[in-house]
Parts: sequence; C-alpha cells; structure tokens
Amino acid sequence: MSIQKFVDRERELKFLEERYRSGRAELIIIYGRRRIGKTALLLHFAKDKPHVYFLATEKPYRENLKDFQKLLAEFLGDELFGKVQFRDIDELLMAFSERVSDRVILIIDEFPLLIKHYRPALSLLQKAWDLKLSKTKIMLILCGSSVSAMETDVLGYKSPLYGRRTGQWLLTEIPFPYIREFFPRYSGEDLVKVWGVVGGVPEYLLKLNPDDDFDSNVVNNVLSKGAFLYEEAEIVLREELREPANYFAILEAIASGRSRFGEIVNATGLDKSLVSKYLSILQRLGIVKREVPVTSTAKEASKRGLYVIKDNYFAFWFRYVFPNKTYLEAGLAEDVWNSSGEDFNAYLGHVFEELVRNPEIFAKISGFRFTKIGKWWHRGEEIDVVALNEREKKALFVEVKWKELGRNDVRRILTELKRKSELVGLDGWEKEFGVIAKKIKGKKIKNTWDLGDILG
Repeated sequence: MSIQKFVDRERELKFLEERYRSGRAELIIIYGRRRIGKTALLLHFAKDKPHVYFLATEKPYRENLKDFQKLLAEFLGDELFGKVQFRDIDELLMAFSERVSDRVILIIDEFPLLIKHYRPALSLLQKAWDLKLSKTKIMLILCGSSVSAMETDVLGYKSPLYGRRTGQWLLTEIPFPYIREFFPRYSGEDLVKVWGVVGGVPEYLLKLNPDDDFDSNVVNNVLSKGAFLYEEAEIVLREELREPANYFAILEAIASGRSRFGEIVNATGLDKSLVSKYLSILQRLGIVKREVPVTSTAKEASKRGLYVIKDNYFAFWFRYVFPNKTYLEAGLAEDVWNSSGEDFNAYLGHVFEELVRNPEIFAKISGFRFTKIGKWWHRGEEIDVVALNEREKKALFVEVKWKELGRNDVRRILTELKRKSELVGLDGWEKEFGVIAKKIKGKKIKNTWDLGDILG
C-alpha cells in the first residue's frame, strides 16, 4: 500500500503516536502477513519525525549489519561512524544510542531476515536493550512478515526479547467498508465480490484496476498467467512452509467444501497425524480456521469442528485458480471465469455470511449487545448467525441471504428461523430474530438489514 493510497489504520496510528509521545524508551513489535501494509503504516507514522528505516534482506547477517550502520551514520551526519568496525548489533546500537539524546525512531523491517543466519543476534539485541537502549528516548520498532517467526522468536516466552517489549500490534486486513476508497465507482454488490477475491489486503486491492469492471479485473489481474495475484498464493506458501505440496492438497480439499477432518484426510490421502499437524500450522498462519457451533461446550467443540479457509484470497485462489491451472496456463482465463458464474455466486453466499458475522459489522448494523457471536449447526440444521448476550440471557438469531428479498420472503425466513431456534437449547432466554440480505425491498420489518446498512 503506497503512502499515496493510505487507507484506514486510525487505531494503529493512534497506538504508535501514543507510544511515541510517551517520551520513554519503547520496544514495539509490529507484525502481520505479507502485503498487509506494515511498511506503509510505519513510514506514514514516521514521515515527519526523526527516524531511521532499515529493511533487512536475504543478505548474510554481516552485510545487513553494514547496511544498517550506513543508514545510522547518515542520520547522524557522521562519516566516521560509518567506518567504525562494529562486531555485532549490540555494539552498533549502543554506540548509536550514545550519540543521540532526543526522541528518534529506529525501524528494523523484516527483522526475521536479520536474525535468520545468525541466531545470537537476538541475545545481542537483548543485551543492547538492557544495558543502553532502555535508558534512552529511542523508539525501536521491530517489524516482520513471517508471523510464525515473530510469534516464536520475538514474542515467544523462550525468546531473549521476552518481557522487553513495551507494545505489540498484529496488523490485519482493513475493514470491509474501507474498500470503497479503492473502488469509488463500484456498487455495493461489486465491493462484496472484490472482498471475496482479495479480502482487505491493501497490496492486493491495489493490484486491481478501479476503472475496470469487476469481471475484467478477475480475468486480467487474478486468472491470467503473469499477473501478480495469479502466482502470489503459491509464492507465499512456498516461502512460509516446508512440504508445500501437502498444504496445497489440504487447502484445495477445504476450498472444494471438505470441511470435516475426516473428509480432508480422505481427500488428500495423507496420514491423520500429518493432516492434524499441517492444519495447526495453517491456523497459526491465519490462513485456515476451525469453527465450532457457537453454543458448544469445550467437550463438544473438540469433536464438532469444521475447517474453513479464513483468508479470502487463498479461498478464492484454491477454488478457482489452482484447480484450473492447466486451462489458465493455456491462456483460457476468460473461459474459466465464464464457466464459474453459478459457483461463484454460491461462494459469495459464504463470503457474505462471514462478513456479517464480523463482530464490528454485526454490532454496527444490529445494535445488539453480545458477548459471543458465531454460527450454529446440528444434524443438518443450521443458523447463519447466533449472537449471544450471556450476561442478560438474550439471543439474536439471523439468517443471511445473498439475494434480493421481498417482505413475504422475509416473513417466510423468519418463521423457519424461529423453528430452528428451538433446537438450539436456550430455554428461558429472550430471543430476537432477523434477516440480512443483499437487498430487501421496502424494508419495514423489525431486524431486517441489507448491504446498504453495512456500507452506510
């Protein structure tokens, strides 16, 4: 996400500004998946403040250290500082800290690459922080795209830096309503379609052309060989994971609708223990999640989980790109997309349901105060959204439809919803019922909302 197209991130900027204004030494950890906008956020935050931004690369540790030293010397305006032979990062940072007395921001981006080939750097950084930096006005920000590496090597309790951080932020996708700023001419329906293809990842949104219609964007910028989004999923997985072929098989199985553990095992032909291990890793990376009925007890939850691809870009890619690679490599992107219309509409139904279950969105449109939200299912019966206020014993049951509804449709859905709610087992609770759809004509029935309410 370029600075020229900096969208949302108010909470993240507020967090960073508050830490900056503290005047104390700060060790901040910023992490999140590739392309999520970490670098843009940090540069936007630091642009009018004294700062040094260093991007670690795949170079050997010593080469990275020299590059960092050069940038620090430029900031100090001291050529001699750039020529000193520092043995390690602790000496470099401690020497720098002795040369500055005012507030300064040091950003080390892609920090996992700096320590990748020299693990002692973590302990040396801890030494520098404990002996010198923690007693200065330096705001040190460590940033990384490898979520697993950041959580283990930097935030984990076995990390030398454990207990030193003064704040951390996991950067996630921008909220759905903000994608209007990327596509001001698109209808609400088209915005949901875009969300279903790339989610709220800023860099992916910028790869689509706001002046092209939605279908052209998918064909030209996702399904066409050579397009950035055509290869991105494969590149990300190969960088993050060993044995990517097994992960591909699991993700393809889930994308095709096999959501139960046994179904995934049968579809992939992999050993149960391996599937369990791979699913855990995919969950840790934020690509897959395990859903359980919202009313489940801990014991029930251990048996009734369904696996879904949490990340919309990966969900779309494994449903429409990966299985069609033979045709797409042959240049048949338009044919593949034209044959996907009915299936894509069904896919959008799931996307819309997930969008509505977002706690912030649901709270905004419904006004219902809840402590828990999710879906419910049992023996073939399903309710799309169940919001529970466990303190007051109130529940709101909602059906979600990715279609246009009239009042009679709504009444029929509400009648069926009331029947299903009796199966949930919330005896003695106060119950409300609602419907959310793409469009509801003449919406005057209580607890009915549509896409306009979400975007409004």
